[in-house]
Amino acid sequence: MSNVYNHRQMVPSAPLSSRVTELLDALRAEYDSLNQETSNMRLFKDEYDQRVSSQLNEIQAVQQSLFELERAHHKIKQQYEDEIQRLRRELEARGGPPVPPGPFLQQQQQQQVPPPSQQQQQMPPQLPPPQQQQQPPMPMGGGMPPSGMYAGMPPGSATHGGGLNGSGMAGGPPAPIGGEQHPGAYMGPPGAYPPSAHGQPLTPQPQAAGLGKDRKPGVMTPTQQQQQQMQGMVQQMPSRHTPTQMSRNVSVPSSNKGVVASSQLADLDPDQVPANLKREGVDWFVIFNPKTPRLLNIENIHTLDHTSVVCCVKFSHDGKYLATGCNRTTQIWSVATGNKECVLADDNAPKNGDLYIRAVCFSPDGKYLVTGAEDKQIRIWDVARRTIRHVLTGHDQDIYSLDFSPDGSMILSGSGDRTVRIWSLETGKEISKLSIEDMGPKDAGVTSVAFSPNGKLVAAASLDKMIRLWDVTSGQPLQRIDGHKDSVYAVAFSPDGQSLLSGSLDKSLKLWDMGRYGPQGPQRDIVQCRSTLHGHKDFVLSVAYSPDGNWIVSGSKDRGVQFWDSRTQHTQCMLQGHKNSVISVAMSATHSYFATGSGDCRARIWSYEGIPPSN
Repeated sequence: MSNVYNHRQMVPSAPLSSRVTELLDALRAEYDSLNQETSNMRLFKDEYDQRVSSQLNEIQAVQQSLFELERAHHKIKQQYEDEIQRLRRELEARGGPPVPPGPFLQQQQQQQVPPPSQQQQQMPPQLPPPQQQQQPPMPMGGGMPPSGMYAGMPPGSATHGGGLNGSGMAGGPPAPIGGEQHPGAYMGPPGAYPPSAHGQPLTPQPQAAGLGKDRKPGVMTPTQQQQQQMQGMVQQMPSRHTPTQMSRNVSVPSSNKGVVASSQLADLDPDQVPANLKREGVDWFVIFNPKTPRLLNIENIHTLDHTSVVCCVKFSHDGKYLATGCNRTTQIWSVATGNKECVLADDNAPKNGDLYIRAVCFSPDGKYLVTGAEDKQIRIWDVARRTIRHVLTGHDQDIYSLDFSPDGSMILSGSGDRTVRIWSLETGKEISKLSIEDMGPKDAGVTSVAFSPNGKLVAAASLDKMIRLWDVTSGQPLQRIDGHKDSVYAVAFSPDGQSLLSGSLDKSLKLWDMGRYGPQGPQRDIVQCRSTLHGHKDFVLSVAYSPDGNWIVSGSKDRGVQFWDSRTQHTQCMLQGHKNSVISVAMSATHSYFATGSGDCRARIWSYEGIPPSN
């Protein structure tokens, strides 16, 4: 029996509790791994959801922007439709073709787009693709003081405010005239930018002058391209004008008329120019046009250092003194010696912040100097006593330009507030206020003003690309001159009153025949563009005539000064003598001198002497 129940002895196994522990550890490890993966997936999901939400927000923002752009497009289109219909009705009233019904733009599109079959027939074979136009490089430095017409370029295109760095460049100024940035476009002093612009003037308006403060010259937004195309279509419309039919505020497009003169002196390498075609100093040089006889010799006479940007320069009528406007002070210098004769500063002006003197002008007898500043005030200084005779108030924006009437009894002022005002020197009271009522889609801040030599007319340039003429006696507007493609920053009458000179942020100068408004003009003619002068590589900020009317001088944001022969419209020479924008130029009425003021904190006096042409 014992053998039956004698089983083989079993090998003892591992304790049960130890095995369970191992399984539990394995499960725990697997659980931890899965839990970690789940956490990672949750984080990935949250990040993905956040990205999706961000993309949706961006899409909504883009949709909103597109909606706003479309709405602005329709608004601008409607404005152009209304303006075109008004012009066509006016044209019809003068004997032109009848006004057809329907929108003008759709008619143009229907006329310009032929059926597909005709398109194939009209398509020239092997038409080469259009070449992309390269933009000229931006010059070094801006040279625009903060605020005003030249904040980005002169009025408005750039904004006001902001300090100047060591090179004389403006910091970020506030929006100038109408909130648009210049030259440059800015509206600070020109060349720094046309305020600017704006506040170009103002640029400037850009700049701008229009020129927001980030505006770049030569680069147009789709809206600007559309506006330019629309303007071109309006300019191509036929027109007939007679003295009795001329309306006060009729805009006369003249950009397609007159001779176009070009200069490439700014592209020449001074080191490659022959010695007989250049003149060099320590820190300046002049290049003469090899295609025309050399008639001038240029020399630097004095260099006048300042502690801030030089916004304006102007000679006294006897040629003995030069006035310069900078931050908080106006300085008067001896032309003969280059010494500083006096410094004019208003002790009652606010002490905080900048206060740039944007414009200066001597009275014809030299007894008074009138100054215009960023505080919207015009001060009449007694030069001998160095005291303020009158403070003229009334403008709502910076003062960008001043001029005296030929008889010295009246003062002319232009401001970013879109007004031109005439004041009495004797009483300091406002005589008349000439407002710009016919504004288009762009701000019309005034950047430059001038009396005609006979004192009967006032010319004013503005950020909206227009030049306007008024009758001094009646205060009535005479003509609105349209021809430039960007804000106009400077105007000047020729000494004989037969021509008007303008400089613009479109980098060109234009010479206008005054027509019946000139002293000897045919009574049937209105102002017409005689010639367009190209040569500067950036904004034209200032222009001036020589006393005999034979020479034109222009200063630009490209840091250059160009001499033009008004008789031939050819460039005589190009001067480089500043390290920043040439904001202001002026010519002496009695001597062969001219002056330049720049964003490099210097003003310079130069001589230009005639020489016999070489054979």
